[in-house]
Amino acid sequence: MTYRIAVVVGSLRRESFNRQLADALVKLAPPGFELVPSRIDDLPLYNQDDDKNQAAPVLRLKGELTAAQGVLFVTPEYNRSIPGVLKNAIDNASRPYGQSAWAGKPAGVIGISVGAIGTALAQQHLRNILAYLDMPTLGQPEVFLQNKHGLFGPDGSITADDTKQFVQKYLETYAAWVKHHADRVANRS
Repeated sequence: MTYRIAVVVGSLRRESFNRQLADALVKLAPPGFELVPSRIDDLPLYNQDDDKNQAAPVLRLKGELTAAQGVLFVTPEYNRSIPGVLKNAIDNASRPYGQSAWAGKPAGVIGISVGAIGTALAQQHLRNILAYLDMPTLGQPEVFLQNKHGLFGPDGSITADDTKQFVQKYLETYAAWVKHHADRVANRS
């Protein structure tokens, strides 16, 4: 079985460190796992008035999430929290009430920043949101990367061996998390 993982990057910036990290993660995906980026830059601002007639980009995102066996969030930290564009994507795909595309999807959270604590506070805020959305979220290991010059090579891969091994171990642990939850869902059917 191939496990499809929706990768949601919480940054719109073209040269985003988190987009670079997401691209590097795709190359490090464990066997049997396909990490597929989900676009969030074209979503309208969430408005409850639109719940009965959601925009095409919202329906596309919800379809991608429904087809995925898990979701990997790659988020920067803005003002000690998650970016508004990420919260908007979460709100759009969780509505209308009772029709959340996030529910039950095993989640992973990772991020990179120039700051010494990486994206620790944004990740904690995101974890609080994911708990409400009924997304079982991998707790350990936590990954708070600090971007330093030369972390990514010309091909987009992570160049530092210790960082690459750490991130690879994180992805392997996340893959086991997804499999565990997929098996639990299958056994309930």
